[in-house]
Order: sequence, then C-alpha cells, then structure tokens
Amino acid sequence: MTRTRSLATNILSLSAAALLALVGAGSAHAAPSASDVKAAPSVASATLDSTGTADYWTPDRMRAAIPGDVLADKAVERGNTSSAISVEKGASTKVKATKGKPTIAKLETPVDHIGKVFFSIGTTNYVCSGNAVSSANKSTVATAGHCLNEGPGAFVTNFAFIPAYDNGNAPYGKWTATKLFAPTQWTANGDMTYDTGFAVVNPREDGAKLGDVVGASGVAFNQPRGLTYKSYGYPQALPFNGTSLWSCTGTATNDTNNPQFATQGIPCDMTGGSSGGPWFIGSGSDGVQNSINSYGYNRSAVMYGPYWGTVIQDAYNFAAAA
Repeated sequence: MTRTRSLATNILSLSAAALLALVGAGSAHAAPSASDVKAAPSVASATLDSTGTADYWTPDRMRAAIPGDVLADKAVERGNTSSAISVEKGASTKVKATKGKPTIAKLETPVDHIGKVFFSIGTTNYVCSGNAVSSANKSTVATAGHCLNEGPGAFVTNFAFIPAYDNGNAPYGKWTATKLFAPTQWTANGDMTYDTGFAVVNPREDGAKLGDVVGASGVAFNQPRGLTYKSYGYPQALPFNGTSLWSCTGTATNDTNNPQFATQGIPCDMTGGSSGGPWFIGSGSDGVQNSINSYGYNRSAVMYGPYWGTVIQDAYNFAAAA
C-alpha cells in the first residue's frame, strides 16, 4: 500500500469546470437557504470556549506541536468511497479581496494574512497552516478540514491562528477561534474530497478584527481545473523546521492515484505542518484563494488540494456570515 507523505503532503483529486462571475464581499456572505445546499444539505459547526487559549500556546507547546497531516493520513488509510461525480459544481464565484536547500519549495518572507494554526485534540497538540479570507465578519480563516475536525470525529479545541508567524515571532498576536465550520462530508465520513474548513476568530482585546489588521484574501469557487497556483505553508517535518513560510508554484493536474478524491496537485515538496496553507490562483499571495494544502505521497513531490465547489462554498458562506 502506498504510504502518504501527508498534508501538504498527503491525498487525492477531482473534476469540474466553470465560467467567471465576480461577487462582492457583502453579497456572497448570507447563510445559504435550504434550496442552496441541495446535495450538500448541511454544514457541521462547533462553538468553542476560547478562554485561556492564547495563554495555552506557550513557545514550548508551539515548538512541540505535531504536524496535523497525520490526521489526513489516518483519513486516507481508513479508505475513501467518494466518487468524483459527487463533487458539487455551481456557478463560478469569486469574492473580492480585502486590502488590509535544494527543494521545490521556496523560502518566503512572512505574508500578513498567512499564518500558522495551532489546535488540540484531546491532550495532543497539533500545528497546521491557514489564511485570512475576505468575509462579512472580517474574522474568517481558511484551513484544511483535518485541522478543524478529526474527520470523522470531534472538532478540535484550543484553536489559534498566528498570522505572519516568523521564527517564533507573532507580530499580530494570537487569534483564538469562537466557531468552526466544515462540510459534513468531512466531519461525518472523513471524505478527502472536502478536506477544507473555516474558523471564525475573536476580535482582539481592543476590538480590532482580523481582516482589518492583516487584510484578507479573496476566495473563488467552481473555477476551471488545471489553473496555475502558488501555494504557501509552514512545513515542519524534515527537511523543514516550521519556523518560516515557504511556497510552491505550478499548474494543477488531477490525482490519478486516487481519482475518487477529485483533487488536483501541483509540484511541491512541502511537508507536514503546511496542511491548510492557501492555494492562490496565479503567481503570488495577492491572488484569490481557491484550495488548500491537503496531502501528498512519499514517492512524488506533489501537493494535492481539494476542488472548491459548492459544498465547500456552503461551509465558507456559513462561516463568513457567523
């Protein structure tokens, strides 16, 4: 059996096409009605008690956190019966941005709206990556589904997002989550096709919201396949150490190893810890986000991410309006 490399190193592929429609940030954020969620009738969510979370993440705990890609590995190893035709497509949608060693991956300077994600499941601490995305509440972070929920299983606790993290420095502080959202296909079945989730974070003590402080990326759904992407993340497993932001750029192709996942992959050798890092359409962090680092295989330097169709869009809509 092929062993997965994981997280940003671990999983599968997909299919869909689309046109192009720009949706203003305000108009795209109302929670969907029953008629809007047809084949994806529900979005799972959790409300967190964030009391003490910021203090919980001491430098020692952050350094010792385990890359969250191991959770994606477990989902893959359990098996997956999803079919590519189950991936819901809808009208092409974009939400405008809010201003505010010899490896394939390249070292990057910190980006304000991209950061590290820390969370706990039981007594175990994990680390992933994430990105602030444009939303009506100015408080939404996109990451991998396996960085929010075991898939299937419980939602995580002690969730914190640290934007522009750099070698232990947190220039914008720790942003703790109050609500988590993910497709039920992930939370109930661990379906790698839908390995994406969104966290809604609390404002700072002075009332400032995440999007106003670090800015936020636009998002896009139901886009054509085979686009060129630039992905970012904080890989922690060797040969990386989790202290810096890295990126990969390439044209997406389908995962032929596990086509039932309907995912796409780009050339990338980032390792565990980069899970949940954003994929931007184009060649820079100023593009719109259209997927996340989900998984990869040991035998090839390719990172796979889920296709963002209407199911994942539903989860985004609920989070953005929370």
